[in-house]
Amino acid sequence: MKIRKAQRVVSGQPATDGAGVELVRVIGQPALMDLDPFLLLDAFRSDDPDDYIAGFPPHPHRGFETVTYLLNGRMRHRDNAGNEGVIEPGGIQWMTAGKGIVHSEMPEQQDGLLEGFQLWINLPASHKMTTPAYQEFGQADIPTESRDGAEIKVITGTTAQGTQGPVKQPLTDPLYLDVRLEPGAGFDEAIDEGHAAFLYVVDGVISVEDESGGPLQLGRDQLAVLGTGDSIQLHAEDGSARFLLIAGKPLHEPVARGGPFVMNTADEVRQAFSDYQRGNF
Repeated sequence: MKIRKAQRVVSGQPATDGAGVELVRVIGQPALMDLDPFLLLDAFRSDDPDDYIAGFPPHPHRGFETVTYLLNGRMRHRDNAGNEGVIEPGGIQWMTAGKGIVHSEMPEQQDGLLEGFQLWINLPASHKMTTPAYQEFGQADIPTESRDGAEIKVITGTTAQGTQGPVKQPLTDPLYLDVRLEPGAGFDEAIDEGHAAFLYVVDGVISVEDESGGPLQLGRDQLAVLGTGDSIQLHAEDGSARFLLIAGKPLHEPVARGGPFVMNTADEVRQAFSDYQRGNF
């Protein structure tokens, strides 16, 4: 067993997206543009409707997957293929944009707390033009594993104790865990040795080993990129803590980004813009 250590730490940066939604950008900012296969991680958290009510009006995507995980509030999504639904608290929407989709994500509530995350995961060149698809699961469909002082929601992947999440994506074989720890509680978990992995702190403070072998404390809105190894060990500090543990298989392919499109070459990005403008999504 080789324990992964925190290789670098990145703090989320304030940003706006959509029609002016206030959020924190963690991956996809100058300090961490990407972490193959992860292209973006945004956290949104506000009880001020002015920060989020304008939502994300219709916009296109091609070449990757968007993963929306909602902790509080409700978000209605629609797309140009006639799909529509509401993401409830504790629910996940795993959308494979593939060859192209135009969708919107709009808050349902007019007031109250809206909180959640959006993660972008790249698709390999061989699957960038696949047919768009969804995997959607409510809170009741996402298994929770209980350990001594820990509660783990398993969205995708399989834990060391055998709990398996409902989302399936063999192309990047992702692990996505939402972990709550009681004060002082520890957490150990296996991670595929070849996968890129990171921790993102939602609340509280956790302590993980850094590359020098010393303890590193991570607080709210901080992300730690994990080094090589096949497992992670950490613990909560004096208070309770909540964090995301996310890992996935790197694609090791060139990345060409153009706004809502992520392809392998600049020509493919230009083609995506042309197809969208011609109504071919």
